[in-house]
Amino acid sequence: QVQLVESGGGLVQAGGSLRLSCAASGSISRFNVMGWYRQAPGTERELVARIGTGGNSNYADSVKGRFTISRDNAKNTVYLQMNFLKPEDTGVYYCNIRLSYWGADGMDYWGKGTLVTVSS
Repeated sequence: QVQLVESGGGLVQAGGSLRLSCAASGSISRFNVMGWYRQAPGTERELVARIGTGGNSNYADSVKGRFTISRDNAKNTVYLQMNFLKPEDTGVYYCNIRLSYWGADGMDYWGKGTLVTVSS
């Protein structure tokens, strides 16, 4: 089993910044992919950004140039620095870890989510 604990959500004005953190614990494979997904009311959960243990990463087009994902492999922790936030970034942000190499299928685990609200 793997546990994920997220922190850093909150209320911010448009144009502001927030930093999300997610710490994983438990039976974590040496190679894995950690990422952030978000879900706004009435919409499906979507990928925001993800990063592998080797540093591979990808972002949703809507956040490129504004968000930066990073990780500390020694701490099994992933971060999401969100700058120039927009009201459409509002949603519940979920941390995910996939226990596999980059691009491969594997077991997925999810955090409980942290709410990000961007006011206009």
